[in-house]
Amino acid sequence: MRKIKTAPFLPTEVEINELSETRAQVIAYPFESGYAVTLAHPLRRLLLGSSIGYAPISLKIEGAAHEFDSIRGMHEDIAVFILNLKNIRFRIKEGLDRAVVSYSFGGPKEIKAGDLANEQVDVVNPDLPLATLNEDGELNFTLEIAKGIGYVPSEDLREEVDSSAITLDAFFTPVRKANYSIENVLVEDNPDYEKIIFEIETDGQITPVEAFANALETMHSQMSVFNQVLDINLERSSTPASAGELKAYLVPVDTLGLSARSFNSLDRAGIKYLGELVLMGENEIKEIKNLGKKSLDEIQQVLAEHGFGEEFELDEETRAALSKKIAQLKE
Repeated sequence: MRKIKTAPFLPTEVEINELSETRAQVIAYPFESGYAVTLAHPLRRLLLGSSIGYAPISLKIEGAAHEFDSIRGMHEDIAVFILNLKNIRFRIKEGLDRAVVSYSFGGPKEIKAGDLANEQVDVVNPDLPLATLNEDGELNFTLEIAKGIGYVPSEDLREEVDSSAITLDAFFTPVRKANYSIENVLVEDNPDYEKIIFEIETDGQITPVEAFANALETMHSQMSVFNQVLDINLERSSTPASAGELKAYLVPVDTLGLSARSFNSLDRAGIKYLGELVLMGENEIKEIKNLGKKSLDEIQQVLAEHGFGEEFELDEETRAALSKKIAQLKE
């Protein structure tokens, strides 16, 4: 028999199974019937379309004017060399968005992807063949590698690179596979609750867990535009005086710039507003499930930045009004 509810059931369990460096499962439950697919489908799209990766975007080869040219002493035509180059998965070091790297090779030599790793970039798939040089072969080239999301065709990049360089199609997406399945799970004798099982595989530029965290952050940031609706609703449902007094406490936690780990701990605990943390105090915040010391320090710093540091005390009248208002917003 269905019960009357004022809010959907809040999922509490998350499991991460790291099957390898490039494969992982992320499992979450229990969701109300229909909620699992509502969340899983957009997350899958964000995993495939918004995960951050690296790709070569331009190429200069000494002695070659265009991609249909050839280099004396190199077995591969430039077109084949470029195809091989696009298959190499790079990582730029030190968190930079772009890197310009130059290389010089002499034959006889079989050049592999790993030969392109240096102090500026790493190579994820070092054994991939790139080119083969004869004894008299010489290959000198400069490569520009960029950080980005999705796919950007070469024609859209021409204004961003040196006009004398060959512009390359950029396939940034590091996620090779992102699928999900939904299973039923029993909650309090009700078998209609749901479990989401994500299967994620990356090319090694980032881990599957990093890709998933990135998708979550993207979803939160995109949805934050609707926080303005909450502000409007607050103003309409409160008297001008009480709305002004309480507004500083009713900042949604997904706009506080918290790390994914800290936000997820608060989200699983059902904490939606900054004021809830103010009401709880430090000792009660410490009791939040799966909240480590690093996350606790981050939350305390955010509270201090909003004027609710260790010395802040909430008077009983404001405490009562704030508790009532948060309860109304969460109904």
